[in-house]
Amino acid sequence: MTTTTAVEKNMALLRTAYQLVESGDIDAAEQLLSEDFIANVPGCPDPLHGREIWRMGTLMMKDAFPDLKIDVQDMFGVGDKVTVLVNFQATHQGAFQQFEATGRQVSYRSVEVYRFEGDRIAEEWVAPDLLSLMQQISPAPAH
Repeated sequence: MTTTTAVEKNMALLRTAYQLVESGDIDAAEQLLSEDFIANVPGCPDPLHGREIWRMGTLMMKDAFPDLKIDVQDMFGVGDKVTVLVNFQATHQGAFQQFEATGRQVSYRSVEVYRFEGDRIAEEWVAPDLLSLMQQISPAPAH
């Protein structure tokens, strides 16, 4: 008989969350977050609190990149944390930050760490390679 460790359960939960985001079921993905979810976002000096912050960011990505594919390249966990190396691929079909849709295929990586409480994702630290993403969707320089 094999027993599933807490780390294995957390990794499975995270894979489920990624699959739900990829399929566009943001409501179901949001239910995997703790009520007092904490997001540590690049460029923000203080953590952001609440599921709504996560939801807004995720919807912004899905609006700009509706065909977002999430490829987990590596995942490992210790204690109550799971670290993921992930590659995102998508087509830029909607406005993202200052850039209107370009129709371009994009691919960028992210290093993400998640902390779990019970059977919920309680906190995230995400470090997406936004510089790479912005370079892919920015207008070509005029010659």
